[in-house]
Amino acid sequence: MKPRITVAETTLPDGNTLELQEHDGRKYLLIQGQQICGPATQTAEAELALLACAPFRPARQPKIWLVGAGLGHAVAAVAKELTQKKGQFIVAEPLDEVIEWHRKFLPESPLNTDSRVIVEHDCGPSGLTAHAGILHAIITHLDASPTGPRNRPWADDRRWLAAAYEALQPGGLLAIAGSRYAATVSRNLKNAGFDVAEYTVPSSPNAKKPRMLPIWLGRKGRPVD
Repeated sequence: MKPRITVAETTLPDGNTLELQEHDGRKYLLIQGQQICGPATQTAEAELALLACAPFRPARQPKIWLVGAGLGHAVAAVAKELTQKKGQFIVAEPLDEVIEWHRKFLPESPLNTDSRVIVEHDCGPSGLTAHAGILHAIITHLDASPTGPRNRPWADDRRWLAAAYEALQPGGLLAIAGSRYAATVSRNLKNAGFDVAEYTVPSSPNAKKPRMLPIWLGRKGRPVD
């Protein structure tokens, strides 16, 4: 059996340890030994990006804002779905260490290979405010993305949801995935003014009885022309 290797690690602001591990050629991000990003989240991240970006294939300059770099799965799916040369894929990653890990250990990451990817550091409400009214979609994962106050997902924060709503163009989408269903997500989105649709996707496309993972899409106002 091939060993699991800790490639790099850093201490988070709350004192927990974030690790980048590798096993049999696959990478994982773990907090206190629990996987938050890796093979278990890759399918949901890709499906989330597909659903979030599909309406904006005709856009000349799609602007997509992603909460956290993770292992690059979501932004890679966005870049594959939206091929426009003038697209902008903004990755809001608060940890410099994670960006450095992409440079050192993830050479295939779009953060290294796609000039349309822009890295910012503020994934909170003020980071969204800087893009008021111009984003086509915002993408976040309840487990894999950086968290907000009290280590809660940003999607639980009223101020963040309000800022997300204002940052989107009319018809823009706030797309959220999770590892388990949470009834509060739809309620919070509706309270923030979004029209909400729920989806489920298989955790593994090749599994005989895959676990179904939730995706929520919150739409702002009328569809984009």
